[in-house]
Amino acid sequence: MKMLNLSFFGGIGITLIIALIAKFLSGFPFLSIMGQLVIAILLGIVWSAIFGTPQKFQSGIRFSNAKLLRAGIILLGMRLNLIDIYNAGLNVFFIALIDLIFAILVVYWISLLLGVDQKLSVLTATGTGICGAAAIAAISPQIKAKPNETAVATAIIAILGTLFTFAYTFLHPLVNLSSTGYGIFTGGTLHEIAHVIAAADVDGENAVDTAIIVKLTRVLLLIPVAIVIGYLFQRKENVATGNKKISLSIVPWFIFGFLIMSGVNTLGIFSETLTNIMVDLAYLLIAMAMAGLGLNVNIKSLGKGSIKAFVACLIGSLLLAGLGYALVYLFNMN
Repeated sequence: MKMLNLSFFGGIGITLIIALIAKFLSGFPFLSIMGQLVIAILLGIVWSAIFGTPQKFQSGIRFSNAKLLRAGIILLGMRLNLIDIYNAGLNVFFIALIDLIFAILVVYWISLLLGVDQKLSVLTATGTGICGAAAIAAISPQIKAKPNETAVATAIIAILGTLFTFAYTFLHPLVNLSSTGYGIFTGGTLHEIAHVIAAADVDGENAVDTAIIVKLTRVLLLIPVAIVIGYLFQRKENVATGNKKISLSIVPWFIFGFLIMSGVNTLGIFSETLTNIMVDLAYLLIAMAMAGLGLNVNIKSLGKGSIKAFVACLIGSLLLAGLGYALVYLFNMN
């Protein structure tokens, strides 16, 4: 029993070390665009390729990949202030909603058209439409995705999000938008929160604040999206097995914890300092989960289907950028 505990905590310890290194590296200018979560999964893959992951540590790694992931997503709700989303108005909400639905459907459809595996298609689609690595991590257990599929989707979103961030920054003088309009554009179309902040920063604080509100509106919509995707995949399984019952397992209960914590933050129950600490802890726990995921990736199989998935996501992201820009004008937010 003692040896089991040591091995269990040893596995958790490995993911913690990787997550802390990822946090440190994310402080550097270029790597900050990728963010702690993406760096953690990449470090996990590298660690596994160089050192391997002994079987005795697997129980702790699985704990990080499952339980700590859910705890991290729940705490991440402390980043969301529901009043800010309400005050932003219905126009901002509808722009975020349209961008999200368009991105998910288009990336998913193009992926299937190119012959990408269905689960990988779902992960890249939700990563594009909602909030990058965090969305992929939340949706992955809903569709019972393999570690390799989750890792590929995360890597694709990280690469594309970084490229689009640089493109937005370069094209900023040409887009002819107010700081509010540019914030809505970046928040509605870029992949990760880190990408949104980096791209919006060239237009000042108002653009960044607006972009974050729009982005967090998309994050909030992760709850209904996760339920719908869970339902659709379970229904598909039931057709294959002949089972007619829909299990409550389609409901990602931990995401309701995310909503509750958002309510706690909205009510201002905790101080700003404590709130920031809890958000940092949330990212640390999710980074540990990403590290655990990376540790179980078979690097030799990462290339399978990844190029087609990348192309599909690239086309979908370009179309999303065009739509997002048009919506800012359509809703007179420019």
